[in-house]
Order: sequence, then structure tokens, then C-alpha cells
Amino acid sequence: MGSTNLPQSREVYYLPLNDAGHPDVPGGYIYLPPPTDPAYIVRFAIEGTSSICREGSLWVNVPREGEKFNRHAFHEYKLHPDFSQTLYIDVPIHYAGAFAFYNTYTPLPDFSSTTAAAPTPTKTETFYFDVSPKLTVNGIVLPIDSLSIFSVISKLMGEYPKDWERHLGGIGQREYNMVHFTPLMQRGSSNSPYSMYDQLNFDPACFPNGEEDVAAMIKSMEKTHGLLGLTDVVWNHTANNSKWLEEHPEAGYNIETAPWLEIALELDNALLQYGTDLAKYGLPTELKSADDLQRVIDGMKPHCLDLVNIWEYYVVKVARDAQAAVEAWMSGITSADSQVDGAKEWSLSQKVDYLRSNALTGANEFAGRFDRKVDPHIAAALLTSVLGHGTAGGQENARAAMTQWLQALNVPFYKEYDADVAIIKQQVMDRVRYLRLDDDGPKLGPINKEHALIESYFTRLPLNETTKKHNPKALFLANNGWVWAADAMKDNAGSSSRTYLRRQVIVWGDCVKLRYGKQPEDNPYLWDFMTRYTRLMAKYFAGFRIDNCHSTPLHVAEYLLDQARNVRPDLAVFAELFTGDEKMDYVFVKRLGLSALIREAMQAWSTQEVSRLVHMHSGRPIGSFEIDKVSNTANRVNGSLSATTEIIHNIRQSPVHALFMDCTHDNEVPAQKRDARDTLPNAALVNMCACATGSVMGYDEIYPKLIDLVSEPRLYHSSFSDHEVKIGAGRGGIGRIKKLLNQIHTYMGRHGYDETFIHHEGEYITIHRMHPKTRKGYFTVAHTAFPGYGEGHGSLSPVHLDGTKAKLIGSWKLDVNVSDSAKQAVADDKAYLRGLPSSVSDLSGVEVQVRDNATVITMPSYFPPGSIAIFETWIPTMEQSDSLDQYITDGASEAFGDCSLVDLNFILYRSEPEERDGSNGKDGVYTIPGHGQLVFAGLQGWWSCLRNVIRYNQLGHPISNHLREGLWAMDYIVGRLDRMSKSKEYSSLLKPAAWLQSRFDAIKKVPSFLRPRYFALTIQVAYDAARARGMDLLNDDIQNGQGFVQDLAMVSVQMTGYMHSASLNPFGAVPSMAAGLPHFTSSWARCWGRDIFISLRGLYLATGRYSDAHNHIMAFASVLKHGMIPNLLGDGKLPRYNSRDSIWFFLQTIQDYTKMVPKGLDLLKETVDRRFMPYDDTHFEFDDPRAYSQKSTIEEIIQESLQRHATGLSFREANAGPNLDMQMKDDGFNIDIHVDWKTGVIFGGNQSNCGTWMDKMGESDKAGSKGVPGTPRDGAPIEITGLLASTLAWVIDLHEQGLYQFSGVTKDDGQLVYFKEWAASLQANFERCYYVPLDASEDGLYDVNSRIVNRRGIYKDLYRSGKEYEDYQLRPNFPIAMTVAPHLFTPEKALTALEQADKHLRGPTGMATLDPSDLNYRPYYINSEDSSDFSTSKGRNYHQGPEWIWPTGFFLRAFLKFDLMRKSTKAERTEAYQQITRRLEGCKVAIRDSPWAGLAELTQKNGEFCGDSVSIALA
Repeated sequence: MGSTNLPQSREVYYLPLNDAGHPDVPGGYIYLPPPTDPAYIVRFAIEGTSSICREGSLWVNVPREGEKFNRHAFHEYKLHPDFSQTLYIDVPIHYAGAFAFYNTYTPLPDFSSTTAAAPTPTKTETFYFDVSPKLTVNGIVLPIDSLSIFSVISKLMGEYPKDWERHLGGIGQREYNMVHFTPLMQRGSSNSPYSMYDQLNFDPACFPNGEEDVAAMIKSMEKTHGLLGLTDVVWNHTANNSKWLEEHPEAGYNIETAPWLEIALELDNALLQYGTDLAKYGLPTELKSADDLQRVIDGMKPHCLDLVNIWEYYVVKVARDAQAAVEAWMSGITSADSQVDGAKEWSLSQKVDYLRSNALTGANEFAGRFDRKVDPHIAAALLTSVLGHGTAGGQENARAAMTQWLQALNVPFYKEYDADVAIIKQQVMDRVRYLRLDDDGPKLGPINKEHALIESYFTRLPLNETTKKHNPKALFLANNGWVWAADAMKDNAGSSSRTYLRRQVIVWGDCVKLRYGKQPEDNPYLWDFMTRYTRLMAKYFAGFRIDNCHSTPLHVAEYLLDQARNVRPDLAVFAELFTGDEKMDYVFVKRLGLSALIREAMQAWSTQEVSRLVHMHSGRPIGSFEIDKVSNTANRVNGSLSATTEIIHNIRQSPVHALFMDCTHDNEVPAQKRDARDTLPNAALVNMCACATGSVMGYDEIYPKLIDLVSEPRLYHSSFSDHEVKIGAGRGGIGRIKKLLNQIHTYMGRHGYDETFIHHEGEYITIHRMHPKTRKGYFTVAHTAFPGYGEGHGSLSPVHLDGTKAKLIGSWKLDVNVSDSAKQAVADDKAYLRGLPSSVSDLSGVEVQVRDNATVITMPSYFPPGSIAIFETWIPTMEQSDSLDQYITDGASEAFGDCSLVDLNFILYRSEPEERDGSNGKDGVYTIPGHGQLVFAGLQGWWSCLRNVIRYNQLGHPISNHLREGLWAMDYIVGRLDRMSKSKEYSSLLKPAAWLQSRFDAIKKVPSFLRPRYFALTIQVAYDAARARGMDLLNDDIQNGQGFVQDLAMVSVQMTGYMHSASLNPFGAVPSMAAGLPHFTSSWARCWGRDIFISLRGLYLATGRYSDAHNHIMAFASVLKHGMIPNLLGDGKLPRYNSRDSIWFFLQTIQDYTKMVPKGLDLLKETVDRRFMPYDDTHFEFDDPRAYSQKSTIEEIIQESLQRHATGLSFREANAGPNLDMQMKDDGFNIDIHVDWKTGVIFGGNQSNCGTWMDKMGESDKAGSKGVPGTPRDGAPIEITGLLASTLAWVIDLHEQGLYQFSGVTKDDGQLVYFKEWAASLQANFERCYYVPLDASEDGLYDVNSRIVNRRGIYKDLYRSGKEYEDYQLRPNFPIAMTVAPHLFTPEKALTALEQADKHLRGPTGMATLDPSDLNYRPYYINSEDSSDFSTSKGRNYHQGPEWIWPTGFFLRAFLKFDLMRKSTKAERTEAYQQITRRLEGCKVAIRDSPWAGLAELTQKNGEFCGDSVSIALA
């Protein structure tokens, strides 16, 4: 809903949705910051033409202010199609959590010229975005990335409150800000914190007063020690002795609730018994070798598996089912739905396949022995088909047949059993080997009652007064565990899983797996019980750590987190995820709104791996690109116009956030896994990372080994809990340095220091982390310590910090006594856990020197493994860095505010030939080493290169390297503007040049590693300002249009500019339109009559560039000759008249001008100086006295064009010969045009020239195609006929209004023909001449040669051409005629033809120039090909299949025009427009992705890239 009291400025997170409703965000993961006051906005941006707007709605479950979150309560935002704007839906964010959205809409039906079936409404998939919680302690906001978390095994903390308060005080003194507690609830019989006996009661051993003590502890933590509380939540299992399980065994997977586990239980029992009986079988009971183990495994089958006959769960019981089938056969009772024809002739395998597919039940679950059965009635049907109806004498034959079939049916089931047995044996073998033989295993010793052969997969509830009321099968409950490489979305104890049978679970014997089902109604007690537990935890703790999140059903975790967030909306949620699949990790993170995933530094086995992990969690690289911007906007938001200053945040590509632990309670400590001295550098590196970090009790103290959280009886001891902790050297661990590290980490996290640079050199790692605006930072050098390093392991090269000052905070080394005696002394303390003797000492000799505007840090010769040095850094030239960002973003609008559209052509664009032309050949576009030449010299060239570099933060891109290496790019940009601003045509460039110069001067002062960022920011600001100025100069339809419309409009700026070598007249520089970039931009190749007047309506009239339109019309009117305008203008000096269609596009443009431009009809009375004499074909040079000596009005120009065609044209091109066109044959220079007055159709051309837009001349001597046009299109091209009809209708209307003095033309015999007569003749004959009917029986009604027809229901491309078959080719020219002269077409026939073109010609962006079914179809244009192929050599197939872009416009206009004719309701008309926008999707993508910011002339088949295409084209 729109807000009526909007703040003066607000933050907006921009979330565009694509046509399918998917978020268009890099990486797809949307992670947003904590809620703010006032609330920031998530702005959904949806193109008004998008498919999802068709009867569409956006549904979002973000709660409004004051609402409680309900995952299933979605707010609806109606999406109303808007064909001129982007829709914006603003959703204020008031709460943290995981939120979902989706779209509903009715898909657009497939286009049909007849009635199409209406699609059913549909729904997109559900998408998610996560909002980080806002954590505060004592009024200080702690972003997730600022957390320094300290983990404790709660039961080892000692007596509450005395010992707890002491330890919490020590933790707080070390500047940790959150404490992670292992579960605080009453523990089960194993004494593991994660095996909870009662989830609703706190451990009385820790908290005698229960919840009251916990409340007091949390209050003291927050108020006294500045610590937030974080606890584990365990949702997927409970202790195997939990009393409530006896009352509610349905909470687990028992043989009653999960009967498919009965087979696994039987196997479990058998294996336990087998372990007990090993001695009886003469097998070893104490395994001392692999041979011993193999003997035990080999004995499993005869002494265990064969005894329990678990194969019976796999197979059909043959005798039983054969008998049942025979009885059904005898009684004549068969399944009516399963009658079988021809089965008597079937093979055995066919009969078995039939039974398997139709009769078998119980195939997917192990619900009991011989649960797999064959339906006797279906089996009887097969017997009947094979043996006939049942008879007493046939029973034995029937039984024998059925027995044979069932035995064959069982074959794959026995193979299935054998495969599972092999897995079972291997799994048991691997597990027993680990438990009893492996060096890294517990080596349990003899197999006995205490340490059985296997770990039981089941808990067997005791039989007592409570349990005896249950079904005995309910008392066997599956234990929980984990499975290697398991599918996290699959229930490993579910009916479709065999992991328990196959012994693939690493089981926790003290934990019963909980069975939730799919919804609370499936297990009401369990859902309610765990909800109460979860809400209790949320009442006191600011954060959860979800234990075994990957094993917790996702829908259960969603539900319970919703319950928790209803209690505490700003709940931080961490999880350990071991899905083994990054995509799956994202699924959990997005749907649960996880704040971070736990990652462990101690997983690294080398310095290199430590470096990799640190890099992974260190935030963005230093100098990362800025993607946010401030805008003064006026957008239609939620249906209302909103104008305010906004900070627009483009949602960044985000990895999953991490809680990076230097060590967890599950990790071996450095003294075990590495070298104890690595405790210090490991901690320093972790704390420098730009994410939440953490440690565990005993790490700072340097405990000698991992604590067994289940069986460890001793309590924690820490010297930091008993004394004041001061930063610096000292004994007893690294706590004093950890205090500094935590201070720095929290400070950086709170203030947004999110850019980092990591360097790895030998066994050294350096990490520099800084603020992206102030450029203040911290730099750390760490010398890691892994086994074998001794007192030294190489040295670190001097560190150069470019443009940066550094101040040493401190340098220290850690020494640890790891002698056997020291370890023994620690182990001998039976009451307390203590650290190894250690000391942190100051190190001297670190040198910090300033050389050439850089700081050089040199480490001392003695900097042993286990040493660190920490520095504070700053960049003197960036101390007011915020103001540099502000300075760069200020003033751009004013700087570009006086620029004209022609100025913007130079500022933004200019291809290589244009830039060379403007600099007299001295300068071209810029070349970036390793990347290549930019497409434009102007800002668009730079922005096209930079946009994805910025979006994907590609600091290693060649342009980034180039900017760091020198100032050349900045000098080039300013230099070309400054140079051109000195010319009178471009004086307005002075301001943009000065603005850019001042910004670049400031950037040149920053260190080179920051140049890419600030250069890109400057280019983006300048580009946006220049483009915005362009929008200001175009009309309201463009300014208020969608991005695609604006992109198209900017093409008019690309294509229009000054050129030294080309102009609209021979007497001075006039901005002119280029035919295509970059090839058709200069000299004679720039201005093409046909191309200009095909394009002028869109580029000039539709954009409001009426003056430019006027200039081009007048320029070409001035060179009218032979009743034609030139194909090539040649400045008016050397025009060439060889295109028969150009004049008709010209006349159509004049018509459009008079209708679209205010007072456009005045054009008709304007006069133009004539380059040649009216009605005179005499050629003379432009400086001849006759040139420009005569004047004509535009009205007279129109009439002369019509009159000359009416009397017929026959001339030879001036200067005909190889100097004019070296490819053309001699007779190709002869131009003949005449009207067939029987039909009114204009004919012209010959087989040696190509006078329409399909004008490719054959050029290959090798192929013999030189001088042979690829598409001569002589005769009467359909588009010329349509354009003629349009012109006639127009002048008739003008004449009737008294606005056009002429009523007709005279034929060559002097007879007057009225325009109305001419038009009527065309109308009467058009479809007879051009239409090819769908029904061949109607051919007699039309001028059709049935033998030549290739496709029906179309309009011919030509009428009576030199090669008759070419008339019947389907090409994209008929929609031109439909667009300008729809009255010529029967609507039903037109729709059928358009449907054919839509199906057979339309590509992703362009229209195929020839029907793919045509024998001449050659869709791949390669101009450089010089082969012997007559069709394709030298690109002769230019118009024989490649897909051209400009006909798409006429096709879509015709498509819409005729579709609307049959639409009567608003909804139907909306659908017609949506059909168009669907077909524009490829063009939208193409113009967005093209570095040229335009649409290519053509593509190959199906939109494939064509290297020989003009990159931006008119026609």
C-alpha cells in the first residue's frame, strides 16, 4: 500500500522481476540489512508489458507494521498492464526474517488467427528474500558481521551463579559480544548436551532455580558484561531415555508409525545377536587385524543374514500368489480393466513385464515379509488370455505357468536383495574397522555387551505401566544419525529410503529421531511440544544455532522459526549445514532466513588452505565498485505518483554469510592438528574477516586437545576469568591479544569495513581490511605455524601499501610448551581443564617507512611461526573520502544541462569511423589492452564495458588493470571533449569537459588500486546525466516510457551527428543520420534514402525530433530526379538513383510527418531548392549554374513523384559503369518503371539489378555470381504496391479537404487518371494479384499458378517477376503493405498470413528474409566467404534467410493492427498488446546486452550472432 506521509529521503532496495516473475538479481540470493526507522523499501520493478501482468498479482508475505508474521498470509498487489511504464510495488520492511513472494497470472494464449483456447491461471514458483535481524546490546547495534561469538559447553561452566558469572566476566573482558551455549536443558542418560531428556526444563545441575536463573543470567550478560545469548536448538531428536517418549512413542519412527523399518529392526537384532555369538562360531571377539575383521564379516551371511531371511521382504511368495491366481482363474473372476489380447503369443519376459506393470503391489515399501503381492484377478486375466477360461483339468498347467511367471518376476528382486546385502556387509565392515582398528578411531577393544559389534539403530523402550498400553511395535524407535552425502531434502527414515536397512547411518545411539510428518496434524503432540521448547528458547536468547540443520525437515524448521520469531522478531539464526551442495545450502538459507552458516578455520590443513578460507569470508575486494546511487525520482508506486529523494540500492550479489570460527567445540585444537603456536595467527586471520567470527572456551587458553563434550567430567579453567584482561603480552594464552582482535573486528563490523585484500606468500598471510568510503583500515601480518616449521620458515617480502599510511599497533609471538611433561601436568588435573603453559611476547624490529607516496612495511628477521603484527592504516588523500563520493556524484546534471542532442551524440557515442572523421584521422575509439577496442569513443563505449564489470565486481578485468596502471583513459575522455569544444558546433561541451576534468583530477590523487572504483563511479554518473539530458530533449512519450522505449529512442542520438565527410547538402555541415554503425557512417556510405525514410518515423517523429525530421525530408526533396529520391545521397553532390522503393518510403514519411507533427501540413507549402531541374532527367554537377536554381513546394515534389511514375520511367544511371558499381552488369544500370493501368500496380526492375531493400549483388567470380543479384525482386514488390496505395489514399483525402491541389495524374498518352480511379483499381485487383488461398480449390479466383505454390494462406512477395517462383516466396515484406494500407487486405486473410509469418519467419529479434521451406533458404550470411557456392559466396544470400531486424517493426504493427480489428473488449485489446510485447522480448534482451546499445542489422538463423552484420542499423 502506498504511504501518504513519505519521508524526505528514503532507502530503496531495487528488486526487478523478469518476464517470468523471477528476481533479476546476480546469483539469485537476496540478503537485505536489518530493518530501519523509518522503514526502508523493497521495490519490486515489473515491466508493465510483462506476461505476469496479465490478470496478474504479486503476492508478498511481508507483514505490515504492527502485524504478526504469518508465513501463509500473503498481501496481494494487483498488476495492471501498462504499455508505457514500469510498475513499481513498494513494500516497507519493518521486521527481520525470511519472506516469500510469488506471482499469479493467466498466461498469454498462443496466437491464432482463429479462436484460441483460454489458458488456465498459473502461479510462479515461490522466491525468498532474507532480512537480517537488528541485534542490540546496551543500546549498541551489532550487525551480524560484527559479532564475536564465544562458544561454551554449558555443563563444564561450573556452579551457577558463582562460576558462571566469573567466566562470563572473562568472556566480556575479552570483548566478545555473544556467548553460544550448548543446550542448557536437562540431559539424557549419555550426558551429551545434544541428547536432551526434557526440552522444557533447564538443567538443574546448572540452574537450580530453573528458568528464573536463566532469566537472571541473560540479564546480567547483557547489562553487566555486554553479551548477547545464543543457544543451540535441537529439533530432530531427543534423548533415548526421554520420559515423554514412553507416553508418546508416535513422536518417533517406530514399527507402527514406520512399518517399512521392521526389516531394519530385524537386521539390527540379528547383528547384535551375531556379535554376542561370535565365540560360539569360532570367530574372534577382539579384532587385532584386517584379517580378523574380514572373518567376522564373512560370517555375517551364514550366521546372521541367512538366519533372519530378510530376502522375504523383497520377493513375491510364489506358491501363495500362484494359488490365488489359479483360484481366481477357476472362478472366472478377472479384472475387467485388465483384459489381455494376444498374450498367448507373448514371450515370458512380456508376460512378466505385464504382471510387474499391472498386478504388482507393495513394490516400493518393505511393509512386511512377502508384502509384495500379485493381484490374483489381474493375474487371472493373463491366465485366461493364455490358457482360456479355467477348467478343473487345467489347474496344474495354470499353476505351473503362473509359478514360472512369478519366479521370473522375482529374479530382479533377488538381485536387489543381493545388492543390498553387499552394501550392508560393506557398511558394517567400514564402521567396525573405524571403531576398532583405525588409528583415528576410538579402538573400543573386545566385542562384548558394553561395546557391541554394532551400534544399535534402535532404542527399545522399557516395558512398564506407561508403555504397555501401546502396541508392542510402537516401542522400537529409530535412533538418529547422519548419512554421508545424503539428500538433505529426503527423509532418511522415510518409506522411500533404505539407509537404515543398508546400515548407512552413522548412528547416535543416545538419540531418538523425531517424526514430524508433513504438518502439525500428523503428530500434534510433537509439534506442540517442540513449539513450546522453541518459544522458551526465543524468550531468552538473541540467537539460535540449529543443530544438524541439514537433517531437520525444512518445513519443520520453517514452522518452528516462525514460532521463535513471533516471540523475538530480531532473532539471529546460525546453522551447521553439511549438505555437500552449495545450491542446497542456498535453499536452506533462503527459506529459513539463516543469518550465517558456521564455517571452521580448523578444517584447513595448510597455510594455503587457511588463505583460501580467509579469502572466502573476507568480504568484497578493496576498491570494489559502487552500485548504489542517489536519485530524485518521480515513479508511479503502488498506483500512486511518488516524488522524493531516494538512495537506490541495487541488490548486490551475495554469498551465504558465514560465522567463521577459529575453532569450534567439535574441532581438534591447533595443539593437535597443527602447531600450538598457530593459535595466535589463526585467531588473528579469522578476526580480520568481514563476517561474524567466533571461538570456543579453551582456544584462547590453549587447551591441549579437543574436549569430549559427552564424557569430559572436568570443569573449565581460564586465567582470563579470574583477572583483569589488558591488551598486550602476557602468560596463560592469547586472551589479551584476543581482546584487541575482538575490538577491531567488532568495530569494523559495526562501521562497515567490508573491503579486504589478502596476500599469501609462503607461510605468511597478510590481510588488509578497510572502509569503502573513509578508506581507514587495519592491516595484519600473520606467520602461520604448522608442524615442521620450527623457529623459521622463510621471510615475507617488504609490503608496499600504495598511497597509504600505516601505524604499528603491535607485534607479538606466541610460545607454547608442548612437551610431554607439560601435557601430562595438564592431564593430571582431575578437576579442571587447563591450557598448556604459554606466553605472548612483544616483537620488535618491524619497520614502517614512507617511500614515494607508499608505506613499506618490512618484517624483522626474527618473526617466527606463531607471530602476528597489526597496523592501523589510512589514506591521506582519502581522509574526506565521503566527500569524494559526494563530489563525484554532484553537479553532473548541471554540467550536461545545456547539451543538445547532437552534443550528446559526441559525448555518448561516435564509432571508430566517425571519430576518425571528426579528428581528421588522428584519433579513433579507445583500445584497452587485453580487452580490445571499445565500440564507441564516448561514454557509452566505456559504460558498455564497465556495466558488467561493476555488476559482478570484476576487479581483475582488463579495464580495471588498465586503470590501475595509468591515467591514459581519463586523459583520453577529457581530451576528446576539450578538443571538440573549441569548435562552434560543440561549444556546449565545455561544461561536461570541465566537470569530468575536475573529477578525474581528484581521482588521480587516490592510490592506483582505487582508481577503477572512482573512475567507474564517474563514468556512471556522467553517463546517467548525459542520458537523462537526452530524455529531457525528447518528447513526453519517451520520457515517461519504459526502459526499452527509452533505449530505442537513444538510438536516434547514436545515429545523428556532424560529419566532415557527409552532410545533407553540399554547402556546409548539417547533422545527418547514419545508415548503420560502424560501417555506414561516413562519406558516401552514411546517408541512404531508403534507410533514412524507413527509420525516420521511429527515430525522429516518435521521439519529438521534428526539426531533424524536417531537415532530412527537405534534403532529399531537394534532390528529386526521375520522380525518385536517391538511394545514396552523397551530400547532394553525387546522388545515385537506383532504388525503386526509396521514393515510396519517402512519401510515406511525409504523410507521417503531416499527421504526427503539430502543424505538420504546413510542410506541403514549404519550398525547396532543386538540385536538378523539375521533370528533367538531365544530369549535371552540383556546382553547375542550373543546380539549385529552381524551387518546388513539397506538394509539388509529391505530385512530380506520382506523375513521373504514371507516365513511366526509363533511364540509365548517370556515370553508369564499373566506376559507379564494379559488381553490376551493364544492363543493371538501366532503370525502367511503369504502371499497369489494368491493375494500378507499378512494375519495374530487371533480373540484373536489385531496386528494393533486398539489394545484394552477386560478387564472386569463383562462384560465377558476379553481377547476378541475390534477390532482384523485379516486377511488382508487394511493399511498393502497399506504399503506393497508402500515398494515393492520403492525397485523395488531402484533395477532398482542399489541402492538395492535384486530383490525379496523366498517363503517357495524355489521358487524365484521377487518384480515386487509380486507388480503386489497386483495391479491386490487389488480393487477386497477390493472395495465395489456403484452399487450392479457390485458386481460380486469384492469379495463381497452382503448380508453383510452396506455401498457402500467404501474400506473394512479388507479382509477375522475371522468375515466376520468386513471386510465391514467403518473405517479410507483405506486413509493410499491411501496415500502411490495411484497406487492401481482407482481415481474415491478413491474420492467416501474419500467423504464417509469425510461425515461419519470426526469429528472436528479426524476421527471416525467406521461408525456411524454400529451396533457396540460406540463413547464414558470411560476407567474406569466397567459395564456389553460387548461393552464398561473397554473401550473396544476404536476404535469403538471415533474420533482419527492421521488418520486425512493420510485422508487429501489422500484427497489432489486424488483431485489434477483431477485439471488442478492453481485456481482448490488452491481450493484443501483450502478444506484441511477448514478441519484443528478444529485442529487449538484445538492446540491453549489446555493447552498442542498439539492435543489430541482422542475425543468423534463430538469432545467432552474425559477425558481418552492422552492429546498429536503420534498415
